[in-house]
Amino acid sequence: MDLHASQIQGFFDVPVDNVCHLYSPYMTSAHFAYFSLKLYAEPSAILYIRTHFNVDDVVIVSPDAGGAKRATSIADRLGVDFALFHKERKKANEVSRMVLVGHVRDKIAILVDDMADTCGTLCLAAQHLSEAGVSKVYAIVTHGILSGNALKSVKESALEKLIVTNTLPQTENQAACSKIEVIDIGVVLGEVIRRSHYGESVSKLFHEVPY
Repeated sequence: MDLHASQIQGFFDVPVDNVCHLYSPYMTSAHFAYFSLKLYAEPSAILYIRTHFNVDDVVIVSPDAGGAKRATSIADRLGVDFALFHKERKKANEVSRMVLVGHVRDKIAILVDDMADTCGTLCLAAQHLSEAGVSKVYAIVTHGILSGNALKSVKESALEKLIVTNTLPQTENQAACSKIEVIDIGVVLGEVIRRSHYGESVSKLFHEVPY
């Protein structure tokens, strides 16, 4: 689910394809195990936003230019504005400067990304958004790695909540930080297995949450 880089597919010795383009009644269990990794969490994120916010007040923000496609896709499906940060790095996991592009004042800013590791970028982006005049800042990411001082950074940041899926266990992180909230994607993965077994369309889940 949400591979960080498409090049990762080259490390497998079985076919790996984007679920929105792949469906075959002849797919083996090995094919299925790897193609299921490419499922997007976007429908679950959109459902969360629609059920927890007034979308008229929302602006979707990408923390970097690399995530612009993901963020614009969510913004377009919600019919809301989009903004992004241009960032310069000193070295891996350390951002030196971020420039906000877009109008966010008086909006609820929702940062979206595929993963949160040290959370340095997300917390710095939240600080800049707060200084730019947003009413609140949230972040939604697929994979909550949360390594090093990530939880401490999130606690001390301008983020109201960091919403992650349970592709990684989050029980301990939730206990240690009240700002962590979890979206359960077990139903999505279960539905993929069911549809594959019965020969039903899997690509439909690229756009919909099965509940």
